[in-house]
Amino acid sequence: MVQYANRMDLLKGSEIRELLALTSKPDIISFAGGMPAPELFPCEGVKQACIKVMDEVGQVALQYTSTEGLPSLREKLVARMKAKNNIDTDIDHVLITSGSQQGLDFSARIFLNPGDVVLLESPSYLGAVNAFKACEPKFIEVPTDDDGMITEELEKILATTENVKMIYVIPDFQNPTGKTWSLERRHKFMDIINKYEIPVIEDNPYGELRFEGENMPSLKSLDTKELVVFLGTCSKILAPGLRIGWICASKENLVKYNFIKQGADLQSSTIDQLIADRFLDMYDLDEHVEKIKDVYRKRRDVMLKTMEETFPKEVKFTHPEGGLFTWCVLPEYMDAKVLAKQCLEKKVAYIPGGSFFPNGGKENHFRLNYSCMPEDKIKEGITRIAEVLKANLK
Repeated sequence: MVQYANRMDLLKGSEIRELLALTSKPDIISFAGGMPAPELFPCEGVKQACIKVMDEVGQVALQYTSTEGLPSLREKLVARMKAKNNIDTDIDHVLITSGSQQGLDFSARIFLNPGDVVLLESPSYLGAVNAFKACEPKFIEVPTDDDGMITEELEKILATTENVKMIYVIPDFQNPTGKTWSLERRHKFMDIINKYEIPVIEDNPYGELRFEGENMPSLKSLDTKELVVFLGTCSKILAPGLRIGWICASKENLVKYNFIKQGADLQSSTIDQLIADRFLDMYDLDEHVEKIKDVYRKRRDVMLKTMEETFPKEVKFTHPEGGLFTWCVLPEYMDAKVLAKQCLEKKVAYIPGGSFFPNGGKENHFRLNYSCMPEDKIKEGITRIAEVLKANLK
């Protein structure tokens, strides 16, 4: 009989992925995924970049490259981090990854032994929780409010908990809540981090998708002790299929990430890196991102307006200033999983929120995505969800 490693007992299929399989039918109005809108992908631009790559450096594109990634692409990412995240760095502090999800997996393998403690926002990104689980840590959820992680609660936990090895956060348009940390909260957080000297994984997949308000400095830009590992990605601003992500970290940390990557896949795809690099040479990515933001802003506005008009007053939800998600909180007697099945009967889908709490016990939440549905479908789908919510009120 085949015997598997004990860690396999800790892993299970993503509830989101399983639900997405059910919602892939064309007659389902789905707010379940966290994907960018495919109609906004720059297909012609990527095609032209690909042709240019194969015409000019085809043999290079199909060959191995360095583990760190193409220097020219890393130079462009360094410049972008400076412009968008206020991070001063250089290519010696940047490693190309196969999406930022790979950065999450590597972070767990670098910092965590079985039984070590990971702190994260409550709720937090399910994909990160699943990536970390393979290393068998304990999760402690830090309470949050509209300004982000509550730093007083964070400090209490750090002062009373042994073996905290890593803190994972999404300060900008968090998945799943859509919340963004205030400037004051960021500074307080970094003061605490400097005091306790705990590594921080700052995940930033949505930071460029701001629809309103002022850009906030990244935690990495406020880092004076090189404790923050910044994860970036092109998935939400260019195309997720290219799988271009990156890690920005201290040289000491980056050496560890490099070793792990050599064991995982040697390098990220040479041809995909070259296509992304040529695309950034040939086209204005900022102009493309503005088009994305304009569409998502309109879709968010339609969703929130319809929720305000149709949802029962007992249901609360966030008002994100950017990103892809809003987060709904039901009365405690409601179970979002049960209601999700009722919504599917009405041909509309969302993601129940219980899985975003790694320690469980909070089933009266759900996540809505507004990036992937046109405005008329958003209005229709939210109205159907509202009917289910009203029918289940006590």
